[in-house]
Amino acid sequence: MANIAVIGAGAWGSALNYALGVKNTSTNASATGRKNSELLSLDAALKSEYIVFAMATQSTREFLKKNSSKISKNAKILVAQKGIETSTGAFLHEIFSEFFDSKNLAFLSGPSFASEVEKNLPCAVVVSAFDESLSKQWAEFFPPFMKSYESSDVIGTEICGAYKNIIAIAGGICDGMGLGNNARASLMARGLVEMARFGQAFGAKIESFLGLSGAGDLFLSASSELSRNFRVGKMLAKGADLATILEHLGEVAEGVPTAHAVVNISAKNGIYTPIANQISQVINGKDVRQALADLLKKN
Repeated sequence: MANIAVIGAGAWGSALNYALGVKNTSTNASATGRKNSELLSLDAALKSEYIVFAMATQSTREFLKKNSSKISKNAKILVAQKGIETSTGAFLHEIFSEFFDSKNLAFLSGPSFASEVEKNLPCAVVVSAFDESLSKQWAEFFPPFMKSYESSDVIGTEICGAYKNIIAIAGGICDGMGLGNNARASLMARGLVEMARFGQAFGAKIESFLGLSGAGDLFLSASSELSRNFRVGKMLAKGADLATILEHLGEVAEGVPTAHAVVNISAKNGIYTPIANQISQVINGKDVRQALADLLKKN
């Protein structure tokens, strides 16, 4: 049994706190310092031996600049976030490695909606780490209804988790426009190819994209109303502006900033990412029908 603190009190952080508490002592703290009777103080959480991060990706660097000195150098960290830093194009493992020894870092991915985790519904997840023993250690902490696998492909599983949110926005647009099952299947298949192409440019293993981190999480997120990124896409298809959508959502949709990050990274590295390119443009105001027409053009 381990003493675990989950930093981030949103839906995913709360679900992880619940799941990890089945076999361990787990407490939840708000990354913003929000306090209530159910939350541990942030300072207390940062002193834990095992720490899970489930906060917004775009605010992670500033949070670590302010708080990493309060965390033990020997603390074992599980990054349960998904996304790419828009301002720098940095992947999460790069950000966390600036503050912690990479041998103490593990990363969580796989198809796992928070609402279903809190209902004890079965799912499977992947824990990737640079140190194989650490991924096994974290994998053992999960409850019986969350089957856990280990991986050494940190960059692959991380890119899968980030990129699938972009394709999920496209899936929501597809559904919102009433394009049908053929279009959705085509989108997910080409989206998976695009994700893998992007990942392989950074040394990711193709197996990661064919497994739980890639295909599993993609198929889930790009076809369900439970996905906040899917809901963003559906509302974009209905003509809502992004500010209104995000206000209505009330949660972070990581696919929005990640789309811009992927486009910038791809432009610098000559990577072909047509779906991400169109989603980034739609987020910036491009008409969804024109984006569809452009995607359907034979290049």
